[in-house]
Amino acid sequence: MFEHAYPLTDGVRALMPPQGLLVIAASLPPGWEVRFVDENIRQATNEEFLWADAVFVTGMHAQRRQIESICHRAHRFDRVAVLGGSSVSACPENYPEFDYLHVGELGDATEALFARLAADPSRPDRQIVLTTKERRDLTAFPLPAYELAELGRYLTGSIQYSSGCPYNCEFCDIPALYGRNPRLKTPAQVTAELDKLLACGMTGPVYFVDDNFIGNRRAVRELLPALVDWQKARRYPFIFSCEATLNIAKRPEILALMREAMFETVFCGIETPEPAALEAMSKDHNMMVPPLEAVETLNRYGMEVVSGIIIGLDTDSPETGDRVIDFIERSHIPMLTINLLQALPRTPLWDRLEKADRLIDDEDRESNVDFVMPYDEVLAMWRTCMERAFSPPAVLARYRHQLDHTYPNRLAVPWRDRHVPWRDVLRGLRILRSVLWEVGVKADYRGEFWKVARACLRRGQIEHLIRIGIMAHHLVMSGRDATAGRQKASHYSARPEEIPVPAE
Repeated sequence: MFEHAYPLTDGVRALMPPQGLLVIAASLPPGWEVRFVDENIRQATNEEFLWADAVFVTGMHAQRRQIESICHRAHRFDRVAVLGGSSVSACPENYPEFDYLHVGELGDATEALFARLAADPSRPDRQIVLTTKERRDLTAFPLPAYELAELGRYLTGSIQYSSGCPYNCEFCDIPALYGRNPRLKTPAQVTAELDKLLACGMTGPVYFVDDNFIGNRRAVRELLPALVDWQKARRYPFIFSCEATLNIAKRPEILALMREAMFETVFCGIETPEPAALEAMSKDHNMMVPPLEAVETLNRYGMEVVSGIIIGLDTDSPETGDRVIDFIERSHIPMLTINLLQALPRTPLWDRLEKADRLIDDEDRESNVDFVMPYDEVLAMWRTCMERAFSPPAVLARYRHQLDHTYPNRLAVPWRDRHVPWRDVLRGLRILRSVLWEVGVKADYRGEFWKVARACLRRGQIEHLIRIGIMAHHLVMSGRDATAGRQKASHYSARPEEIPVPAE
């Protein structure tokens, strides 16, 4: 994701550090040496495989082929390969070649794994599956090993506050994997993790990776004042973003505190503007406040909304694409992910489609769902939506709306009162130079860009200019990739893409 943005960003190569691996690294027994490689940034080298006794791997369903590739490379050097995380926890049967499978969250299975490897780090004769029965309480989680990650190579930092979501949306696997009763860290833990991120050199954007930031609203009301105090005491080194259900718009007391803590972006899974579809997918909580009104409410608190949209629902009709585009235009949401419906294992959707014999196991297809509408029509609708939503005039018009109607509502902290290291200033200038050259001079849509850029320059809003230039460029290029058939129609699909070859 954001692959078109990275060339403009002075060394950034991936979205955010993987919390799971960094927590596992911090949980290892004392004395164990560990190296961390994120293959979103670079491949592990032969020397690193030779150095290791065990290779711990994690990933999501869409990364299945890369996960398998790492396993094969570990075995090439006769190293034990261990797989944990969300994909294997949902589908252990998909990974028969790994030596150890860790199914579930950090807990008793983790301790059993460490004990086995301490006793014998060689490859076992057969695969061993360890399943967590007793999860470690989030209040007992260690500080993630942020010091192992090249934090400057990520677009945003990451932090986890809670796990689980109280809702049961048909397409989502979170309740099955992590439960419907959100489990929580303490405010003191969260601020300690922020202190460590800061000590490791991270400043700027930090994303709360929680499944639903307001899954426990009472707890969030206790956390937010601590975040406000922490930001004030350290001169606002971070800009926060999170994922939350759209009914957050009903909680002005939470939104006011989020603004004071400098939350500036909220990802909301709006999914569809069609009420019947929301009801069918058990997401009627999105209708507690009319979606357009909810987005406007978040904008009034200075929060830009990022949204997920799904094409290919059973309730879709030939008019659905036009309704999606109309919603995007009226909501002025600048950044969206538009995906074809993909059925994930351990979801009500998967179970329903499996019973109806509507799951298709064909990785050459853009989705594993046998749609109600003809497949070619659904795919064409997705491509049309991508083309229209991410055309340069459409993208830049939506960002201009944010510039005029959302960003002015954010917490205003003078630069002299902000913690902004000189390295960040210099990096920002280098990124600004790239944006002005690549987008402002070379891009074929530079005229649309300058309509917004001139407004930023007149107001002295260089930060906004940089961010809009980077993100608009990615969205425009992504839309063109989709139209030309160069992009998968779902970020959740395991359809193979180019797999990197082992590094020498």
